[in-house]
Amino acid sequence: MIPAEITGYFQYLSPEYNVINMPTSPTSSLNYLNDMIINNNNSNYSSSSNSQELMISNNNSASDEDHHQSIIILDERKQRRMLSNRESARRSRMRKQRHLDELWSQVIRLRNENNCLIDKLNRVSETQDCVLKENSKLKEEASDLRQLVCELKSNKNNNNSFAREFEDN
Repeated sequence: MIPAEITGYFQYLSPEYNVINMPTSPTSSLNYLNDMIINNNNSNYSSSSNSQELMISNNNSASDEDHHQSIIILDERKQRRMLSNRESARRSRMRKQRHLDELWSQVIRLRNENNCLIDKLNRVSETQDCVLKENSKLKEEASDLRQLVCELKSNKNNNNSFAREFEDN
């Protein structure tokens, strides 16, 4: 057969030069060619009336068988490649899922750590409030004590002067 491409269709001339139109889809083209080869082989065997035609059809069928064998090999390679691609995609999905699981566990761990830090911050904040209140109270007490010491000193000075005045009288 002699291939010639014509606007969206492959046109083949059969050995009898009959024109056959075929769609461009690769899988349907291969199936169509296989059917044509099988039909051509059957017609060659049935229409052979002399030994020369039988020899030509045997040569054609041998080349057709080689062609058919090469198509089978290509299909096997395609099937192996498809299987390999599926397996690769499955492994990729598994890696993606494993990575997603790791990220979720990291999210949970970080949320727990964040909650612990928030609790610790709240406790430290409460402790700081208590310390600030106690510090303010102690400052007030210190101020009161300073004032009392000052009053005592002034009273002592007054008492001494009062005592002197009393002794003088």
